[in-house]
Amino acid sequence: MSLTILIADDEKNFRHFIVSYLRPKGYEVLEASKLDEARDLVNRGAVDILILDVGFPEGSGLTLLEEIMRMPVHPQVIMLTAFGDMEMAVEAMKSGATDFLAKPAKLDQLEKSIVRAGDIVSLKRELAHLRKSQHDQLDYIIGENPKMNLLFDQAQRAATSSVSVLITGETGTGKEILARAIHKMGPRSNKPFIDVNCPAIQPTMIESELFGHEAHAFTSAEKRKHGLMEVADGGILFLDEISSMPVDMQAKLLRALQEHTFRRVGGTALVQVDVQIIAASNRNLRAMIEKGEFRDDLYYRLKVVDLEMPPLRDHKEDIPELVGLFIRQNNPHKGLNITDVNPRAMQVLMAHDWPGNVRELHNVIERAMIFCDDAAIDLAHLPLELVERYAKGKHDSPKNK
Repeated sequence: MSLTILIADDEKNFRHFIVSYLRPKGYEVLEASKLDEARDLVNRGAVDILILDVGFPEGSGLTLLEEIMRMPVHPQVIMLTAFGDMEMAVEAMKSGATDFLAKPAKLDQLEKSIVRAGDIVSLKRELAHLRKSQHDQLDYIIGENPKMNLLFDQAQRAATSSVSVLITGETGTGKEILARAIHKMGPRSNKPFIDVNCPAIQPTMIESELFGHEAHAFTSAEKRKHGLMEVADGGILFLDEISSMPVDMQAKLLRALQEHTFRRVGGTALVQVDVQIIAASNRNLRAMIEKGEFRDDLYYRLKVVDLEMPPLRDHKEDIPELVGLFIRQNNPHKGLNITDVNPRAMQVLMAHDWPGNVRELHNVIERAMIFCDDAAIDLAHLPLELVERYAKGKHDSPKNK
């Protein structure tokens, strides 16, 4: 990653010493001998990392630090002082500095600070990239993980071919989000997407819900009802958690998929439909087949394309993009204008294992936005247990023992 570093210090020899060390390492390095020069370069947006001295003849670098922190988009700031004043260091960190070093700075310490600041710049770039991504309209993250890229490529092919798709994965991994992305990418995007939450339908009513019923087919059937499969004609029928569907209903669904026709409950006429089926399950359907709880013929009918959603812990590099997506989605609904996540808050999010997967992350960000009165989400806006777990893990890590 290319980084532009500004050295703002009134001591010419010190600037040249740092420049001669950083440029051979591939950094683009700028110099400023006065606060106004540094301020002008920062205002142009030409700086990723600012190494800023505290003492200038015309004023304090802390004043410029405070100005920079009020900017909606700003560089990471590493503060320097010849005095090693602890109170000044605390003040600088409270004002938003990424790090604080005493002069004369040791080069290895300075480089470690630059690497940390560079990681933060990288996270911010990922968030900015997300906002401009052509895939924003899909409400889905492709991400940088190779497995996720392959998954999305397979989903695109399934969308264009209109074949049956089986999406598997842990609860909360985003199976419905992927199903909706398939709908938007394919030729059926202007047709209905009907979501059926199978566990929420009583077993005795699922046939009527899917296929509909004729008037007086049963006691409460006062008039004809069109089933969800009929409503989805031309589009996509998404069967969420299909593993909960009773075995006898599985046989009727299989027949409807094979023949593209069905009869309403209490009816004799065949209803013909053109529906693409996407099914999802968080259970092991093969294990259910062995126990006689799921039909193997329906299983193979559904999994023309089999997409397995990985848990979030296996593609944590996508968390910054996901966070950016959730912020963008929630801002208009909640009347907010949150644009960022502070680095320390992002570190907590990146460290968590997310047993609830993408759904848990979405809930955490939504909660954080409710309590955030600033432009950026910070530690105080995250659930306390996440912050405490991160602090404990950091304290218990081998490097701290």
